[in-house]
Amino acid sequence: MSRRLILRIGALLLIVMALVGMNTLRNAARWQPVTDTVDERLALILPGIRILAPDGPGPHPAAVLLSGCDGVRDNMDYWAGRMVALGRAAVIVDSHHPRGLDQLQAWRAVCAGQVMPGAERAGDLAVTLAWLRGHPGIDADDVALLGASHGGWTVMEFLDLASTGAVPPGLAEWPAPPDGLLAQLGPVFLLYPYCGVLNGAGKARWPARVAGLMILGDDDSIVDTAKCAQMGQELADRGARLQVVTLTGADHGFDQKERSTLSLLDYDAELTAEATGLFDDFMRGTDGLAAASGI
Repeated sequence: MSRRLILRIGALLLIVMALVGMNTLRNAARWQPVTDTVDERLALILPGIRILAPDGPGPHPAAVLLSGCDGVRDNMDYWAGRMVALGRAAVIVDSHHPRGLDQLQAWRAVCAGQVMPGAERAGDLAVTLAWLRGHPGIDADDVALLGASHGGWTVMEFLDLASTGAVPPGLAEWPAPPDGLLAQLGPVFLLYPYCGVLNGAGKARWPARVAGLMILGDDDSIVDTAKCAQMGQELADRGARLQVVTLTGADHGFDQKERSTLSLLDYDAELTAEATGLFDDFMRGTDGLAAASGI
């Protein structure tokens, strides 16, 4: 290989690294130059929305479920089933397929924080909550949120953006007043969310009606558990009713069976059962609290 070719390859690598760095800074600043109208965003994500409802005509309280950065996998159906067992209509929102992020390993750019960061994806959640108001089988005044990994990051960003009124990047405007969207919320369940430098939701002020449970793993090889525990404490210090539980021996995505070819993560049935017990107790407790207090 000639010296000139080596220099050209080195220069190209430097350019790529600079572009990645600039894009990371853009995402950290919550800036997206390309925006969708509310109608455009709804038209985009609506084909990726799937609803599993309990028996009976309803209207049922609901739960919106957001997957990890690799897209909707079997764990979303698992947790949707738990929501249905508790009497909630489970609304699984696929943010990946409508954007082509489930093709040719494109989801890896999401996992790397280069495409569709949590603050941007929060627009999908906002539009979904507004859309649920017109759904005849759903009680849109009682909507739980469940986010796994990137989905948990998205939920946290949504709570922060809505509490401040800042529009999610990539969305031209809120689909409804953000205070009204927050008033729709019930319990929030976060599974091993990303809490790194791109997550700007650590200073959010959660609404009084929202109670949360964050489940982390002490052996997480993907996200920094210590940072999530710290962020959870910071949110609690600012008034959030958020409980953080760290599972011993749990790695990232312990509840997910479907894996990419090169994944080193494993499904763990015992840890999934432990998380399910915590989830059931939390959901029943918060539903009882809401009914008793009228919030």
